[in-house]
Amino acid sequence: MGLKLTKPAPGKTGNPTILLQNRMITYLTSSVIIRNLVSKKRRRMLVGGYDLDMSYITDRILAMSFPAERMRAMYRNPLWQVKSVLEMRHHGHYKIYNLCIEENYDASHFQGRVEMYPFDDNHVPSIEMIKSFCESVHSWLSNNPKNIAVVHCMAGKGRTGLMVCSYLVYTGMSAQDALQLYAHKRTTNNEGVSIPSQCRYVGYWASVLSVPRGISDVPPDVKLPPKCSRELRRIRLYDSVNTTSVFFVVAMLQEIPNQSYRPAVEVFRGCCHEIKKGYQRTESPRYYLSFVEGDEGKNAELEEPHVVVQMDTESSMLYQKTCLDYHFNKPVQVSGDVRVIFYQKMIGSRLFYCCFNTAFIKNSLLQFSMRDLDKVGKQGRSVCGPAFCVELLFGPANPEPSLLPTSDDEDY
Repeated sequence: MGLKLTKPAPGKTGNPTILLQNRMITYLTSSVIIRNLVSKKRRRMLVGGYDLDMSYITDRILAMSFPAERMRAMYRNPLWQVKSVLEMRHHGHYKIYNLCIEENYDASHFQGRVEMYPFDDNHVPSIEMIKSFCESVHSWLSNNPKNIAVVHCMAGKGRTGLMVCSYLVYTGMSAQDALQLYAHKRTTNNEGVSIPSQCRYVGYWASVLSVPRGISDVPPDVKLPPKCSRELRRIRLYDSVNTTSVFFVVAMLQEIPNQSYRPAVEVFRGCCHEIKKGYQRTESPRYYLSFVEGDEGKNAELEEPHVVVQMDTESSMLYQKTCLDYHFNKPVQVSGDVRVIFYQKMIGSRLFYCCFNTAFIKNSLLQFSMRDLDKVGKQGRSVCGPAFCVELLFGPANPEPSLLPTSDDEDY
């Protein structure tokens, strides 16, 4: 049992260079120094003489990083060590759930008990995929009290945490309690699922479940929201600094027949520019005032869908600080799982992004403060003032075809 090393070519069995390479790979994959550096604050287990990046979240849910072969095993869990531990501890009673889209391995290493639920790193799956995952895990664990579910992505943290927490919610735990438990069990610094959109989707999932009270081991009722189409009408960045323009790309997860993975497909790209004094739009008589989170009036409930347009009474708010804005003359139709990615420049230089599902939009308005945005690095923070907020304005849900705009003009 061991790693599959490249065999020397015929006639070169004694080649000292190849022998040295093989010995170096063997040494590095047996050393835990590199793997400990890569795992950072994730908890590790010492079991069977191996030091592995894995943690029991519950007695029956095991989270880990990718079981790797060859060179990748230098800094991930060596596959043969993972196999040895699982066979030793849970022989015949484990199933692996692979969430990676970027890497794979032969399921025969684990007796064929591997299921794929792939989605992009640092992003979110569809709600339908979360449902399928939870139902599969529940079915497997219900078959035998000895069965365990082993869940991994590449690092075994973000995507793994999203799906593990979703299953914990499926068993009756609140979203917040599930996220806290995972953070405590998986990391040494209590920072488990750290990407806001991934936490958001755990909350989405919790909102569609109805868990029977007083009945154990009974799966909850799942009421997925009906598909919802929205018109994206405006993107606004409040309190931006050190820039007069920010580019953006809108993408949707595309469902492909007979394929579980849903790739993100771009549907629009544009650029938000600074709002100048005197700028206003009054093309609709129906509107309400939009606010940055925390301002007065935000909690006002609407009786019917409204379209938000800038009003004169907003002017004092808009002109106090730099505000970037893009108004869609022809609204972009979005449905399902959506990503909006912001860039300093159109090629590279990503600032941050956000993911959401249109079925969970309320009052036609989404607002994201810095803590709600994903992967806000040094460059992203450099354009965000203290009251920074991304605001997305949508039209009413499922608009009638007759209400769709007919203008082909775009405002760049």
